[in-house]
Amino acid sequence: MDVNTVARFSIHALCIMLLSIFAHVLRQFLPRSKSEPPIVFHWIPFVGNAISYGTDPFVFYSKCREKYGDIFTFVLFGRKMTVYLGLDGNEFILNGRLQDLNAEEIYSPLTTPVFGKDIIYDCPNAKLMEQKKFVKFGLTHDSLKSYVQLIEAEVLEYLQSTPSFSGSLGTVDITAAMAEVTIFTASRALLGAEVRQKLNAECAELYHDLDLGFRPINFLMPWAPFPQNRRRDAAHAKMSSIYLDIIAERRASGKKAPDGQHDMIWHLMDCVYKNGQQIPDLEITRMMITLLMAGQHSSSSSSSWIMLRLASRPDIAEELYQEQVSNLGRGGLQPLQYEDIDKLPLLQNVVKETLRVHSSIHSLMRKVKNPMHVPNTNYIITPDKVLVASPITTHMDTEFFPDAHVWDPHRWDAHEDEELEQDIVDYGYGKVSKGTKSPYLPFGAGRHRCIGERFAYINLCTIIATMVRTLKFATIDGRPTVPPTDYTSLFSRPTQPAVIRWERRS
Repeated sequence: MDVNTVARFSIHALCIMLLSIFAHVLRQFLPRSKSEPPIVFHWIPFVGNAISYGTDPFVFYSKCREKYGDIFTFVLFGRKMTVYLGLDGNEFILNGRLQDLNAEEIYSPLTTPVFGKDIIYDCPNAKLMEQKKFVKFGLTHDSLKSYVQLIEAEVLEYLQSTPSFSGSLGTVDITAAMAEVTIFTASRALLGAEVRQKLNAECAELYHDLDLGFRPINFLMPWAPFPQNRRRDAAHAKMSSIYLDIIAERRASGKKAPDGQHDMIWHLMDCVYKNGQQIPDLEITRMMITLLMAGQHSSSSSSSWIMLRLASRPDIAEELYQEQVSNLGRGGLQPLQYEDIDKLPLLQNVVKETLRVHSSIHSLMRKVKNPMHVPNTNYIITPDKVLVASPITTHMDTEFFPDAHVWDPHRWDAHEDEELEQDIVDYGYGKVSKGTKSPYLPFGAGRHRCIGERFAYINLCTIIATMVRTLKFATIDGRPTVPPTDYTSLFSRPTQPAVIRWERRS
């Protein structure tokens, strides 16, 4: 093919592309049905608003809200995503009927390569509810009480043995450090001593690689041979082998756990589905991967944000330390107890405020299965749409939280948590609050609300209390700033690396 032919072909292709874009743009300005929410303007067909949404979802939602109101539709890689913001949106989507809204169809392409088949969103909802009930074994009140000293011991060991914290002062990439700390605390508490002994810093990297499987592009192409997907698959295989080896050793020895310790693997090996089937070993390994990732992931991101905020506000960090001295002194700070956390209101408020400002999940999605009329509007959401709720928009709404963009733990000083009696429901794994009527939803709401919410609070409070009583913190330049948010995964986290200064207390 000569140069002139190539040139003519390129010009012809360019003209076709420009005409396609022109026709696409023109269609967006044509009159639409009153039952259709407004469409967010975009230039490129199929790609739609993927770039602006992926760069900063909260800013994207805020700008769209100013222009279109609480309900609008944007295009994400060919999918029509209808967003409904605010309290009514959270209620409409997160408390929607199972026959109308489906989470499995949305999340399965993302979660199945990460967690494995036949669990979570790669199984019927009824089976998922049974699996949630199985893992609640490790989330009982008595279990949570026993975790505090285990978590504290892991943090102290880390601070004493890790090179980044050697000496009396230094600097550390706090995001990397908290990823390791939380993999150790979550594994020791939720999965047991034997699993913890087999995990090391490499496993924190493996879980980071698993997390990269949650990139928005994987809604469309989870199988694509991208580098992050190859690392995701390798990490899944490695973690599976760790758990399969433990199970095989126990079956060969005839002992479900060493020294009779009744841990999560033992428990799952005993569990039976309602249809009489015992949980297969592969499903146990996949549930263990999921449980540790659920217990570690949000805690890793949230604890990093807390430490970055405390480094930017040493005065709040010192308040936390003095709170422990005043309320837990007992002639010198003693090992933490479960009951101590209730005596540290500022510590709890620091966790709450950080989860408000730095929500790890910015978008909660459901596939529409039947036409749904939006109350008090003309809109009918049709089955070609995906409904999207974004609790972070109410977290950052000045209607509910004055000076919402300011990180201020003391805003919670006079706040009292309330659970409405009529808001309690059992979806099949125990009674929980639907929570959809609250402007503060750091762990989601409805049937897919995180069942590990209480563990996350206990884990974060214990980690931060231990860090604060051991170290002082400051930013590198001494200014009260924190790094921007990284939205490359569907789970928000601090941009890495994020380095702070530390100094060991006397």
